[in-house]
Order: sequence, then C-alpha cells, then structure tokens
Amino acid sequence: MKPFDYVEIRVPAKPQYVSVARLTISGLANRVGFTYDEIEDLKIATSEAITNAVQHAYTEDEDGEVVIGCALYEGKMEIMVADHGKSFNFEETKAQVGPYSEMEEVSFLREGGLGLYLIETLMDEVKVHQQEGVTVFMTKHVGVEQVDGNVKHISS
Repeated sequence: MKPFDYVEIRVPAKPQYVSVARLTISGLANRVGFTYDEIEDLKIATSEAITNAVQHAYTEDEDGEVVIGCALYEGKMEIMVADHGKSFNFEETKAQVGPYSEMEEVSFLREGGLGLYLIETLMDEVKVHQQEGVTVFMTKHVGVEQVDGNVKHISS
C-alpha cells in the first residue's frame, strides 16, 4: 500500500527544534484522522526519538541534522526518525529496518529518559536500525486500542 502523502523534514540536531517536529507531526496526524489522545501519543513518541538523536548522535562541535519522514496512509501513519542527517528513500529504508532485540534496547536507551520503552508503549509498531547512526521506525493506526497481550478478560 502506497502512502497518499509523504512529508520529510530536516531539523538541526538542537533541542529547540524538537517542538518544530512535534507541531509538524501534530498537523499531519490531524489530517489522517487521529484523535487528540492519539496525536499526543505520536508527538511524545516522536519527540523521544528526536531528543535521543539530538542528545547522543553528534559531538558538541558537530552540526548534525535529524531527518523525520512521515508517510500518511488511510488509517495509519508511519514515522521514521534518523540521525546523521542522511535523506532516505522511505520505502527502501523501511524495508531495511528490522525488529530490534532486547539486547539492543540498552544501547538505544543510552542514558537518561525512558527512550524505547516509552516509544513502544505509545506506538503500535517500533523497529530500530543502528548503522551509521540510528533510525527509528514507528507506526500508529487510527483508533486501535492498545491492549497488553498478557491481560486476561475478567468476568464477574
């Protein structure tokens, strides 16, 4: 399935630009039809991925960039956040990004913040690719309630 729109933005790897990305995500998510709470989840998850790149991807004297790609579909949104400023072919990069293992989580979390755990909690699907930087791929579906698979139905 091909997205009906694709938007890519590049921001300097500086904390003050995280809010610019949040506003963009919010506007795009609104177009797809997400609820207010779903949009908040998207904004928090994306902010976490971008903040991780801003804090850890570049040295202090490096002028780094973070690239955020958003594919809009009927009923879902896919977001890719990549540091090291390389533009990407969304579909090609998406195909290369695989599931991460629990062992990778520690290096992605780096220090400070809930990182990947928070992103996973808020999004429907999360994949991470670490090669020449970190690429985080996140998917959120409209109106899909997230229910922990371990929760059993309790009847009275």
